[in-house]
Amino acid sequence: MNASAPESDAAADLDRLRRTLGAPEFAWLVARIRKRAAEGRELTGPITLAEADAEQRRALDVLLGRAPSRGRSLTAQLGELDALVRDSGLHPGGLRAAIEALTGPIPDLRADAAAEQTAWEAAFAPLDELARTSTIAAGWWPQRSAGSLLRRLSGSDPRAARRLAATAADVLGALPAGQGVTLPVFAARTAGDAHALDQGRPLGTLVYAALESWALSYGRIDATAIPKPELRRLIWAQAGVGLDELSTRVLTLGLPGNPLDPLGRVLAACREAGEPCVLTLRQLNRGGDSPIVASERDVYICENPAVIDAAANLLGNQCPPLVCVEGHPSVAARVLLTRLREQGAKLRYHGDFDWGGFRIATTVFDLVEARPWRFDADTYLQAVDRGIGAPLTTGEPCDTPWDPTLRTALATHSVRIEEEHLLPELLEDLRAGMESNT
Repeated sequence: MNASAPESDAAADLDRLRRTLGAPEFAWLVARIRKRAAEGRELTGPITLAEADAEQRRALDVLLGRAPSRGRSLTAQLGELDALVRDSGLHPGGLRAAIEALTGPIPDLRADAAAEQTAWEAAFAPLDELARTSTIAAGWWPQRSAGSLLRRLSGSDPRAARRLAATAADVLGALPAGQGVTLPVFAARTAGDAHALDQGRPLGTLVYAALESWALSYGRIDATAIPKPELRRLIWAQAGVGLDELSTRVLTLGLPGNPLDPLGRVLAACREAGEPCVLTLRQLNRGGDSPIVASERDVYICENPAVIDAAANLLGNQCPPLVCVEGHPSVAARVLLTRLREQGAKLRYHGDFDWGGFRIATTVFDLVEARPWRFDADTYLQAVDRGIGAPLTTGEPCDTPWDPTLRTALATHSVRIEEEHLLPELLEDLRAGMESNT
């Protein structure tokens, strides 16, 4: 016998124990007893096998010294078995000790579960704490799917999950980011790895899930008609982060450039020629402090490039400053509009009269406190009365804080009026705006 065996095992008749309870006919009984003990339940009361064969029935009847039993089910009283094991010398420690001698130590599943629960609570703690202070995490982290995602991304390892959650909390806690930062730079700054937030990386997947929940749940974006690659760009842009410096851009016309600044000279040349100018985030990030001279000027903002095109064709170098966000504002557009506001420009916004257009407008108004430019219920209702527009068939309704009656008007008439429908009025405003700016 192994010298390291417990004293109780040394006193047990292990050979006889294996020949009896270790027999195949008792495999079901041993497994049930082991499971009950591991769950922390008392080894008392009945234990039943619903469908017993003849060998299982005969073996238990012989062990208990009882007359042959009948029926489909087979029942044993655990207290009786425990006494038999002790009294017969199979094992002086009783039934539990006998099962451990046959099958190895019985785990304490309740203690293991409690330890695992404690480990996962520690893993979740960084995001629990963040959710109390971060609007981005507050609506996402309590969801069951968020915890399940963290478990999956960490391979169900609480220690790996805690490391991942702590880094994700650092990243999310730094959002929304300062305008003009790109994803690789932001990732290097917050996670120590420029590619940590790339698509498909565990941290990138977890952080993006939080951002997606935040952007969609709060109605910032209606994702129903946006392709996934574009949706990813827009969601990161909502948090102030551009995927890179060259693909994020903003379309402009007539912005007055500072001739002492390299980017300002580009803008000045485009304005003099009456030609639109596309500015990338790289140009905006690398320009001087004041490439644009727009203090106290009216700067018009539109949603669609068709307005820029028509204004360039009709007004040329007489067009007042005009910025096109081309749908949901890119990071470049956000940077430009923020700088214009900081310079003291008076910003005015117009967009499509539909639910998507209202969401874009809300983003712009929240970002730079612009004023509506023919973007109110009166303008909409006048256009409807003139028979302009088409049936509104898509999009989820949303509020219009700059004019609460506008939501009601659109919901009532269900007519979508695109910006292009009102081009004559917008161009007339721009013509008048040029005169007021000179």
